[in-house]
Amino acid sequence: MRMTHSFLLLLCCTPVLPAQEAPFYPDKFDLLQLKSGDKDLPIRTPEEWRKRRAHILANMEKAMGPMPTEAKVPLAVDVTETVKTTTYIRKTLTYAAGKNNRVSAYLFIPARLNGKTPGILCLHPTSLALGKGIPAGLGDKKDRHYAIHLVERGYVALCPDYVKSGGYKFDPYENGFVSATMLGIWNHRVGLDLLQSLPEVDGDRLGVIGHSLGGHNSLFLAAFDERVKATVSNCGFCSFRSYMKGNLAGWSHAGYMPRIKSVYEAKPEKMPFDFTEVLAAIAPRAVLASAPVRDDNFDVDGVKECVKAAQPVFRLLGAEEKLSAVYPNAGHDFPDDARDASYKFFDRWLKR
Repeated sequence: MRMTHSFLLLLCCTPVLPAQEAPFYPDKFDLLQLKSGDKDLPIRTPEEWRKRRAHILANMEKAMGPMPTEAKVPLAVDVTETVKTTTYIRKTLTYAAGKNNRVSAYLFIPARLNGKTPGILCLHPTSLALGKGIPAGLGDKKDRHYAIHLVERGYVALCPDYVKSGGYKFDPYENGFVSATMLGIWNHRVGLDLLQSLPEVDGDRLGVIGHSLGGHNSLFLAAFDERVKATVSNCGFCSFRSYMKGNLAGWSHAGYMPRIKSVYEAKPEKMPFDFTEVLAAIAPRAVLASAPVRDDNFDVDGVKECVKAAQPVFRLLGAEEKLSAVYPNAGHDFPDDARDASYKFFDRWLKR
């Protein structure tokens, strides 16, 4: 299978200023404030918010490392297996995300389509062995099989491997990346290119969903790439101050952002960004936070305070209804009621 794709990177999807020029915001919960020199100015217009958003993305790059700026290489998709069922076609493939960087993935296409349909990137939770296979239906926890559920609802779904997971072996640190997180964002952006290249997909209706590791990677992708029109994050985040009583060591290992420890001492008060800002940076596009009340990884109260902090930004941009949250009675899982809400969320914002 041969595909072509555009090398265009939308300027609105990346920071408009170097990371080192972004000011530090001690208060990451009052988002309608803009630092200008030594002044804090109130944000009253969408134009003023865009300046704050640029600061947010640049400050994320301080912890994650810079977004690559080189031209993308051709996708050069290589399909190694095609499996047909009564409801969908599953392709095992790799795609090129850079020099010597081939991402392994599963692609699901509905068996019956009437015209173009939305495409959804399905990002997997932590699993070095299975990786992309978890949303693709492998593993014994069926609540994680969201790619299968979505293709059966008529969506095209792409499940790529994250760094050092499944069949993906490309090392970020040996290839100029500061974090695995930024390599993941880059690979997922190229995954959006792949979805847009497919004749079955309406490239203007793209979404992303993920559980746990995939939950925060979904938010990171949506913050940096405005092609994502709807985002679902399940068990994916909480405010840094509410995470493990403020100890951010879990975010600082080689699978995430080592600078969180080496530069910011794994302390929330020293971090250049927080999830309040990541949520707000997605506005005015649609985002659903699913936060089980018994999640022992991401504190539900820390999710609620992030949602509350981001609400004024969505309101300013006339998109208050596009920020929503559900709080299922569950642990670190993706229970039936939360998945049902998530799939209906995609139906609302991506289907015509």
